[in-house]
Amino acid sequence: MYDDNSRGLESPDRPAASTTTDQRLVADGGTAWGDLTGFQRDALEAIARLERADERTYGMAIGRALEAKHGDVNHGRLYPNLNDLVDAGFVEKSALDHRTNCYTLTDEARAMLEERVLELADVCGMAVAAIDGGGR
Repeated sequence: MYDDNSRGLESPDRPAASTTTDQRLVADGGTAWGDLTGFQRDALEAIARLERADERTYGMAIGRALEAKHGDVNHGRLYPNLNDLVDAGFVEKSALDHRTNCYTLTDEARAMLEERVLELADVCGMAVAAIDGGGR
């Protein structure tokens, strides 16, 4: 049985400190990909999808995009998470009109999403085609 006082050993069910992957996937604010909740990661992906489709990225549109994975997404869950992403430097918030905010990905968020895609492709043994002319 585990004993907290036994030679200063860390609990075996506690995850190890951040991995190399997590250390690379860090925004300027110091938030690592692994520090985000699944909901926040999915919100970044939802914003990216809306942007690619040239759709407006306001809160309710992001919420609707998240409903496929998370069921009914209420305001009390959505907006605090979007604000956390703004605070972490992954999303910029601007006024769309006097009642509606627009949320756009920062360059840091785009870089983290791209890095995550490359890592998942590597894990799956897949290649990622370069479409941005960046040579990747």
